Amino acid sequence: MGAVAGESEALARTLDRRRRGRRRFAAAVLLLSGALALSVVLAVRLGRLEVTWEAMGAVLLAKLGWAPATVDRTTEVVIWGIRFSRVILAGLVGACLAVAGVVFQGLLLNPLADPFTLGVSTGGAFGAALLVLLGVGGSFWGLSPLPLGALAGALGALSAVLLLSREAGRIRKETLILAGIVVSTFLSALISLIKSLDEESLSAIVFWIMGSFSGRGWVHVGLLVPYALTGLVLIGRYARELDILALGEEHSHFLGVAVTRVRLVLLIGASLLTAGAVAVSGVIGFVGLVVPHVMRMWLGPAHGRLLWLCGLGGALTLIWADALARNLLAGGMELPVGVVTALLGGPFFFYLLKTRRARGIW
Repeated sequence: MGAVAGESEALARTLDRRRRGRRRFAAAVLLLSGALALSVVLAVRLGRLEVTWEAMGAVLLAKLGWAPATVDRTTEVVIWGIRFSRVILAGLVGACLAVAGVVFQGLLLNPLADPFTLGVSTGGAFGAALLVLLGVGGSFWGLSPLPLGALAGALGALSAVLLLSREAGRIRKETLILAGIVVSTFLSALISLIKSLDEESLSAIVFWIMGSFSGRGWVHVGLLVPYALTGLVLIGRYARELDILALGEEHSHFLGVAVTRVRLVLLIGASLLTAGAVAVSGVIGFVGLVVPHVMRMWLGPAHGRLLWLCGLGGALTLIWADALARNLLAGGMELPVGVVTALLGGPFFFYLLKTRRARGIW
């Protein structure tokens, strides 16, 4: 009887923890969703040209077809064509990079893995820059080949990193980040070579290196959406497998996970997200590193929940990073958003490295 009672109590505690976990997750999603909606509105209003709440509401209602346009053309272009599209694009890119960071960290079992530190973002920038050098950076039938070039570069960089970090048939976590730095440095040198060979494309290539949303609009949102949706669908199908893979390859096989196929699909999904983001915004670092760690410390490591939270958190982070980038300097000048995220993420990277080393994890 005592054993049965003990098992019942343990089961009750487990069910209670699950209920509390679901409530915390729902509260976190509601909080982040509300903060994201508010941030979109506030970020659209921020800028050199002051716009009123009434003008913003009138433009939005007119675009939805619920009311006739009542504001002048200049105000409409600023609110809808420039600011709102830019804020939406920043949110999408932030979500893509944060989700890709979760996948890379979960697959490679390395807390410092993200599209930037693994060289995947630089690979995407190299692929896009190479297409510009070859003169195929335009559009064909309304579709740009730049995301495909960025995808090829991202997958190539990831393959090189995994090859360099492999020893005796296994990927060594200790050399993974070092391999990413080596590959990223080499690709950065190649990008510099491309810049010197084709001075006419210098500004476009510098745009990818620094990371910026300047001059971006609805067409770039449309360019990113197919890659983002495809990558998110591929990753979402295997959220449970990501949890199992954390137990190790052998245990995953015993639990019925097709490790090789699942890893390949997840890597392709994360690379799609990274390539799409790089193609429209350039190289933006540390979002895929910082956001997953913050969300993991907040609500635990379960990937099914972590992917949702990181998507919302990444969007929120990059919207405000871009708002700072375009409003921090006087005189209408903009900082590259990649500089802002590096200034914010660099100290966190240092903190993470020091604290984990102090605990003897590395």
